[in-house]
Amino acid sequence: MALPMNFGFFPRKVVHLLASFPGQRFVQHSRLAAFQRFMSHHAQYRHAPLQMLTDEERMMKESVSRFAKEQIQPRVKEMDEKSHMDKSIVDALFTNGLMGIEIPDLYGGTNASFFSSILVIEELAKVDPSVSVMCDVQNTLINSLLQKYGSEEQKQTYLTRLAADMVGSFCLSEADAGSDAFALKTSAVHQGDHFVLKGTKLWITNAEHAGVFLVMANAKPTDGYKGITCFIVDRETEGVNVGKKENKLGLRASSTCPVHFDNVKVPESSILGQLGHGYRYAIEMLNEGRIGIGAQMIGLAQGCIDHAIAYTQERKQFGRKIWQFQALQHQIANTATQIEAARLMVYNAARLKEAEMPFIKEAAMAKYYSSEVAAMTTSKCIEWMGGVGFTKDYPVEKYYRDVKIGSIYEGTSNIQLNTIARCIEQELGH
Repeated sequence: MALPMNFGFFPRKVVHLLASFPGQRFVQHSRLAAFQRFMSHHAQYRHAPLQMLTDEERMMKESVSRFAKEQIQPRVKEMDEKSHMDKSIVDALFTNGLMGIEIPDLYGGTNASFFSSILVIEELAKVDPSVSVMCDVQNTLINSLLQKYGSEEQKQTYLTRLAADMVGSFCLSEADAGSDAFALKTSAVHQGDHFVLKGTKLWITNAEHAGVFLVMANAKPTDGYKGITCFIVDRETEGVNVGKKENKLGLRASSTCPVHFDNVKVPESSILGQLGHGYRYAIEMLNEGRIGIGAQMIGLAQGCIDHAIAYTQERKQFGRKIWQFQALQHQIANTATQIEAARLMVYNAARLKEAEMPFIKEAAMAKYYSSEVAAMTTSKCIEWMGGVGFTKDYPVEKYYRDVKIGSIYEGTSNIQLNTIARCIEQELGH
């Protein structure tokens, strides 16, 4: 096999060895071809570290960090206690261009990169994961679906609003369709020039604030999951009812509600993409969205450990700061190392996705590992802080509550492990 000229990361002998396995040929050819395309356009980043940011990315990261500390942090405790997202925060997300990060300026968006959206999600999560997930779902699911599969008319109608003042929700999960997402029962019956949607969606993030829903419904049940179709449904459409918010353990300021579709009549033009392709779109977007959840988890972990370290450098026992005890230093160093490893996994998956290279395995690994590390981090931080860590006087207990969802939504940890194992099997050619 001829080697691409720009494939400079690996010794030629290693590339030849990988290519010699019959089961690897398709995987290697697709990866090498994608890599060669990327490198031909981005030669200046040929050996760049994963954390080396472009000027645009660095500016985005720094500005969002300031915004989160100055505008979100003073409201975090109250929003958590009231289980309510302050409207001023939602408005500020739009004003700062954080709800349409990848939307082209043609539609009023920020016109930034996917990696920039990952940095934004991470920085917001350092201060409040509830705000972070609102931004995450909007950018990695809603906007991405419409950008990739929307008609020009749909883009003009919805992307312009999603970048300016409209929150979107992704409606997939149901009572009997959790990890088995395609067992959904919501139906879409074709009647003349329209469809009638009937069913109930559960655990819908951002539902309280959403002005539009992307609804997965089966338009042809006889075809099984291949009948699943994505419909764009406006909140004000007759028959759409958003239920009572869930009283959650964590992410309390982020709304999670059931959404009922009671014989909702929508035109054929409301189909996003192609009839019967909804299952494919859902898989694609969730693969991308998992990188966003990974970013949320590493941001949460970093925010939590930052608070804990600051406390250990002030608290004194036995005549000295508890930070000065080697046993505690070792625990903190070990935890910081795992956060850094998780961050590199998330960044790698994001860079692969942005380079249009295969990233499904890496996204699953990043989401799985970062949620595990974040859970461990928040638990350790409470232990390091002792009794005060167990109170609401300090923010670490909130991180501890918020983190649990990371191993559940957008694919449980077991689902991520299934995906990783399946990718390994495919790479082995079995």
